[in-house]
Amino acid sequence: MARQKPPIRRPERKPATEFGRRVRVSEGFRTFALDQLSRTRGVLARNMFGGVGLYADDVFFGILAGDTLYLKCDDRTRERFVRAGSRPFTPDPHRPASTKYYEVPLAVLEDADELGRWVGDAVAAAGRSQKRKR
Repeated sequence: MARQKPPIRRPERKPATEFGRRVRVSEGFRTFALDQLSRTRGVLARNMFGGVGLYADDVFFGILAGDTLYLKCDDRTRERFVRAGSRPFTPDPHRPASTKYYEVPLAVLEDADELGRWVGDAVAAAGRSQKRKR
């Protein structure tokens, strides 16, 4: 009689953290957002902490989190986001919101040409931020 192998024990998966649930991006939104961003040369998406980091030629300019697109802003560009009623990126509701990334209005996200202009400004803001850090 052949000896049966014991069943394979798989490690238990840890439940997703609250942060992970908040920043998780659905495949549908990821596909749509990246398609809208495809006209911008050199855009690269990298998974990070459940969300997606957006880069243009190694410049980190945006975040996909919780099925929302957030773009980098600075003192030159923040007012446009505020006027549009955009909210800042808030990965943890128990901490102050970031004033460096703001959500992109739906009308802009749906208009690839306009989104390209906003992305260009976000890449420029990220570039200015990198220069200040050096």
